[in-house]
Amino acid sequence: MSRVDRYKHIHDKAKPVEEKNKFNPRKEKNYTEEPRNSHYNEQETLNEPNQQFEQNNNPNGHPNPLSKKGKKPKKIRKKRRFSWPKRILLFFVLLLVLAVGFFFKGKSYAENDNSLPKEALETFNGVKSENGANNILILGSDTRGEDSGRADTIMVLQLDGPSKKPKLISFMRDTFVDIPGYDANKINASYALGGADLVRQTLAENFNIQCRYYAKVDFQSFEKIIDSMFPSGVKMDAEKELNLDGVDIFKGEQKMDGHTLLQYARFRKDEEGDFGRVRRQQQVMTAVMSQLKNPLALLRTPESLGRLVGYMSTDVPTSFMLKNGPSLILKGGSGIERLTIPVENSWSNVDYDYAGSVLEIDLATNQTAVQNFLGQ
Repeated sequence: MSRVDRYKHIHDKAKPVEEKNKFNPRKEKNYTEEPRNSHYNEQETLNEPNQQFEQNNNPNGHPNPLSKKGKKPKKIRKKRRFSWPKRILLFFVLLLVLAVGFFFKGKSYAENDNSLPKEALETFNGVKSENGANNILILGSDTRGEDSGRADTIMVLQLDGPSKKPKLISFMRDTFVDIPGYDANKINASYALGGADLVRQTLAENFNIQCRYYAKVDFQSFEKIIDSMFPSGVKMDAEKELNLDGVDIFKGEQKMDGHTLLQYARFRKDEEGDFGRVRRQQQVMTAVMSQLKNPLALLRTPESLGRLVGYMSTDVPTSFMLKNGPSLILKGGSGIERLTIPVENSWSNVDYDYAGSVLEIDLATNQTAVQNFLGQ
């Protein structure tokens, strides 16, 4: 019996396995097992076209260096909230805000200081210069002095002129000029006769200077302002030994407080008279402006300038001061060009019964000097 025949009876006895009607997931064609993690399967499905593209373009089987799998993971850098330029800009903005705050603090202090007489705001019909400059008429007076009512100091400060440099003209108070509506007289008499606006008209008629704004300060206020800016005094190199109002000034370098500095600038009872006084006034201004560059003085400057504005009578807009004040201070006294009227060899001493001793000037020569200086 063959080997097949030997087991034939077993095969005959075996019954065929009946197919069950139960659901068989292995035989169901339309059924697909739901993946355990749909996110990864979707990612694989999305990557399949890229992988196929890489295989087609790399027949040797090497990975494409530009493929996502070949890239190294990028390091995420934390963004800085403020870069250095922004920090520096923020620092200067804060400085500006503080300066403006201290300016108004000083202004408020002066306006509420009842120890000094208040300067009333005057009517001033200012005119801008033809060359676009803003000329400011600066007047100084002493309500306690022998010439109370007259301007002891007359200056014109030019800003925004053709040269873009600040320029200052000082007029000697005894300069004999024509005063509109009145007889000829000393230039400082024009203030007593008609206030700041008549001084403006006098300068326009005699020297063709148009002033846009005016500023008038009493000398008592000047003392307080200097002491506020320079608590230790202003360093000065005095020209000569003087005794003024009970104050001894020795020749040479020294520090002067507000009262001493004012007496030094106003002294004129010597052989030089008004010429020496104008020169010392310019020396004082140069020293003050130069020493304002000191860092400690700069910290006090905004409040001191606020006090100056609060004490004086002026129509200069605050915005104009804030715009031009810092650059004027940073340039210092040496950055301001100066001229004194009358110029040399253009005057003579003359006595008039009603005016006293005056400086009679060569008007044409001084007009030319003024126009050349201001660039008009």
